[in-house]
Amino acid sequence: MSAALLFPVLFCAVFVFAAARRVRVYDSFASGAAGVLPLLRSLFPYLAAMLVLAELFEASGLSARLAAALSPALSALGIPSEVAPLVLVKPFSGSGSLSLLSGLFARYGADSYIGRCASVAYAAGETVFYLSAVYFAVLPKKPVLPLVLALAANAASLALGCLFCRIL
Repeated sequence: MSAALLFPVLFCAVFVFAAARRVRVYDSFASGAAGVLPLLRSLFPYLAAMLVLAELFEASGLSARLAAALSPALSALGIPSEVAPLVLVKPFSGSGSLSLLSGLFARYGADSYIGRCASVAYAAGETVFYLSAVYFAVLPKKPVLPLVLALAANAASLALGCLFCRIL
């Protein structure tokens, strides 16, 4: 069975199973969807704030200035300075970092060291602040330690990944 058929077959299997157990599938789906509305209402302000901050970070030029300031430190770790903007945008925005990754591929090629290191930066990192906005909106806790640990893990995975790209 091809991977393209997996979801339609799974959907049909769940539907048949629910029908065999005499579950009203549409009504169950509608009541579940209605339960999501309060969650969306509580999440929306946090998500909107993160999206606006990510756009302001890029549009203000702060991202470019910070990338230029961090380039020497990143170069010392073996991370090309061209990857610095991607490293800075990735914790905020997955689509923004994908756009930067595409630009790096177009300019340097996917098989170059810069392209491979950019791939590692994109794949090994996470949109930490976006996920934190969602997580802490639902489960309020003290966000400082998890944020610091997540950013440290992103930095470690980036440094090790670029080292492996250089070695391999």
